[in-house]
Amino acid sequence: QLQLVESGGGLVQPGGSLRLSCAASGSSSDYGVIGWFRQAPGKEREGLSCISSSGSTLYAASVKGRFTISRDNAKNTVYLQMDSLKPEDTAVFYCAASFRLGLHSADFYSWGQGTQVTVSS
Repeated sequence: QLQLVESGGGLVQPGGSLRLSCAASGSSSDYGVIGWFRQAPGKEREGLSCISSSGSTLYAASVKGRFTISRDNAKNTVYLQMDSLKPEDTAVFYCAASFRLGLHSADFYSWGQGTQVTVSS
C-alpha cells in the first residue's frame, strides 16, 4: 500500500522560502501523479500543484510563479519549492497520489499526515 510522508514545514518570515518533500513508500509505478494541497483553519482544502510521472505539471493560479513542483523518481520523492511566501500561505500542507493530472482532492488518495507551514514575522 502506498504511503506518503510530508516534511520540510516550519516557521518562515514573509518573503522567505521553504522546500517541502513528499516521500513515497512505493515505486513511482504505484502512482502516476503526486499533488500538493493545503488547508488553512476554517477553510476548504485547496489544490496547489501536481506533477505526473513524466514531469507534466499543473499549478493553481494562487501559487503560479511562486511555487515550483518537481520530482526525483529515483528517490520516490516529490518536492514543492515555495518562494515569496505570504502570511496567507499559512496552512497545513498535504501531498497525495492520483492517476490523473488535476487539482480536485476527490481524485487523490493515500494522503500524507501533513506538515505545518507558518508564515509570520
